[in-house]
Amino acid sequence: MTKMLIDIDDEALAAAQEAFGTSTKKDTVNTALIEAAARIRRAQALAESRRLAQDGAIDLDLLMDKRNYRPRPGQ
Repeated sequence: MTKMLIDIDDEALAAAQEAFGTSTKKDTVNTALIEAAARIRRAQALAESRRLAQDGAIDLDLLMDKRNYRPRPGQ
């Protein structure tokens, strides 16, 4: 793990600490970085899914019927 000396806005840190339920500055910053990267990856995946749907590569009608991808009792 890399050690760094950085200035962090106290109010932003406190808000993040409350939102994430973390108790230390280190945990708060690490959690925020992980969450930010994950959010960007999800947004990119959604954009790619939209592009594929527009191109007809994904059959959205198939996904609309949950019986196509959710197990049914007894099966």
